[in-house]
Order: sequence, then C-alpha cells, then structure tokens
Amino acid sequence: QLQLVESGGGLVQPGGSLRLSCAASVFTLDYYAISWFRQAPGKEREGVSCITSSGASTNYADSVKGRFTISRDNAKNTVYLQMNSLKPEDTAVYYCAAGLVCSGAYRAYEYDYWGQGTQVTVSS
Repeated sequence: QLQLVESGGGLVQPGGSLRLSCAASVFTLDYYAISWFRQAPGKEREGVSCITSSGASTNYADSVKGRFTISRDNAKNTVYLQMNSLKPEDTAVYYCAAGLVCSGAYRAYEYDYWGQGTQVTVSS
C-alpha cells in the first residue's frame, strides 16, 4: 500500500511562505494524482490543489489561486505545495491524498491514500 507523509508545516507570519512536501514510501507515486486538502479548526475539510500523475495538469481552489503552487518530482517520489503570501485564514492541518484523478472536485472518497497531516499556522 502507498504511504504518504507530509512535512514542512509550521508557524509563519502573515505574508510569509512555506513549502509543504508529500513524500511517498513503500510504493512509487508515479501513477497517482495527488491532492492537497486542509481542515481548519471548526471547519469542514476542503480541497486546496491537485496535480495529475504526470504533472501535466493542476488545479487550485479559488481561495489560493495566485498564491499557492503545486508541483511534483516523481524521481524523488514527492509532491510539493509552495505557499506564498500566507494569510491567517490559511491556518489549518494540510493533508495530501493520492487517487486516480485531479478533477478539481476534491471529493474525499476519490482518494485511497492519505497522509496524517502537517499543521500550518499563520499568525503574528
């Protein structure tokens, strides 16, 4: 089974940047589309961004367009989420998930594999 581990979260001031990583172990990531989700305290989990298995196509939630960039390096078995111009409302636990598609719908049931999450806190 594919295992995913997120890293790179932490505390950052508003306007700052973080780069999250989603690394696969046990099995290759090459065949999977990867999506990033986030869940803020007291709120529903929402899709943030996704990338197809080849990296040819990406999708972003409206709330992060122009600020976040998703990319992947299949040779390193890793997907990245570069987050710039961070806002307090970006504070959440961020999860990566592997599935078959990057549709932009971000339906949780489309994803078979999930990481445990990494916390991002944007605060002064």
